[in-house]
Amino acid sequence: MDVSGGSGQPRSGNDEPAEPRTDPTAPGPGSAQDQDRAPDTGPPAPGDSGTPAHGDSGTTPARDENDTTPAHDHSVTPTPTHPAGPSGHDTHPDRAAAHSHPGPGQAPPPPPPRPRELRGGLLMGRPFGVPVYVAPSWFLVAALITWVFGGQLDRVLPQLGAARYLVSLFFAVAFYGSVLVHELAHTVAALRFKLPVRRIQLQFLGGVSEIEKEAETPGREFVLAFVGPLLSLVLGGVFYLALQPVERGTVLGVLLAALMISNLIVAAFNLLPGLPLDGGRMLRAVVWKITGRAMSGTVAAAWVGRLLAVSVLIGLPLLSQTGALGATAEDNVGMGTVTDALLAAIVAAIIWTGAGNSLRMARLREHLPELRARALTRRAVPVETATSLAEALRRANDAGARALVVVDAHGEPLSLVRESAIAGVPEHRRPWVSASSLAQDLTEGMRVCAELAGEDLLDVLRTTPATEYLVVEETGEIYGVLSAADVERAFVKAMARPS
Repeated sequence: MDVSGGSGQPRSGNDEPAEPRTDPTAPGPGSAQDQDRAPDTGPPAPGDSGTPAHGDSGTTPARDENDTTPAHDHSVTPTPTHPAGPSGHDTHPDRAAAHSHPGPGQAPPPPPPRPRELRGGLLMGRPFGVPVYVAPSWFLVAALITWVFGGQLDRVLPQLGAARYLVSLFFAVAFYGSVLVHELAHTVAALRFKLPVRRIQLQFLGGVSEIEKEAETPGREFVLAFVGPLLSLVLGGVFYLALQPVERGTVLGVLLAALMISNLIVAAFNLLPGLPLDGGRMLRAVVWKITGRAMSGTVAAAWVGRLLAVSVLIGLPLLSQTGALGATAEDNVGMGTVTDALLAAIVAAIIWTGAGNSLRMARLREHLPELRARALTRRAVPVETATSLAEALRRANDAGARALVVVDAHGEPLSLVRESAIAGVPEHRRPWVSASSLAQDLTEGMRVCAELAGEDLLDVLRTTPATEYLVVEETGEIYGVLSAADVERAFVKAMARPS
């Protein structure tokens, strides 16, 4: 329900009956993740295959705990969202989900605490203003690369002795430096297209660039995906040129050769045409351009990604057994066979999961426009600070409203009476409890424009977590109160409908 500028006259709001609340948190906007991961934990020795880090793989990147937003196509991580029905309201205006309340004369309960932000690891710097984190899992894979590559160096440079592990550790750091350059290419392109980037994270299977918006056109989507593999190819070429004047049997020659091979594998793997890899996003952009529908591109690229996952699961062990990857068939038995099969299963699972998540996120984005603040807003009545809760609820019942806004003597909104607090006050005490003692003070982030819809609406709710929001017209007049629970129900109902 709306109240016009404190006049006390209800305006057009949503006063349909609602369902019980399910979850007090509010959904947020999508965040796209551009992921580039290495499907192998072992780096290449000269003549061997390296450790590629592919784009948009399927592992789940660490996310901020206060971000409950669904991800875009670039993301392969499903994010919990919040159910809400477009017209879901309780049949009683004084009904809510919580059960605690202040007594008469007591201070109102504090607002829900803002969740602590999950930093995502060790902060290494902020290139282009984007924080770069190294996740704890990176140290595990760095140790693994150091051990595996050290064993390979023992065959190529046996004179190094134990020092080979220092050389191998340097390679692990340099390789992930190359992965960071790959991610920075995506980040710079995103920033050029005015797409916000939350952070870059180096983790167990490569890197993640968390881009919070989707590219607006297929051309931009193609460029955003292609720049990562392009930079990896450029790095491979740079290491090749640097290798030419260097003697092959030296430490420097071995390192340059390994870095060249690794970056070429990273580029080749990322260019495979299936989501969630960069090549899959490029395929999605092409189909999107041809059909005019982003969803069609996502479906095509996701199914190609699933076929690619099956191919990796079956093909990688077979190639290893036949010696096509550089070793003889006799060498690829026993433990080697198990390792290859395990590696293939991990990579296939990453790609399959990422492709499925891309489909789910695309479906989510299709339904986002259905979430409109004006349609979800509850009717509200204005009450002054001294008004008792019983009198405020009586006025709300008479007006068919389901929310209370505390206003000053001039009709300016001061706070919102929380459902959870009302529910905790027994009926016999309500005449002695003021409605304002149950209210949460309004902050600027709790004022929502009635015209907001879709991702813009979710972005506002994510930025300022709360259980209720004041909805206002563009002129500043009160339109009503938006409950996070109603948004949740609307979101779940929209997702339940077929695309």
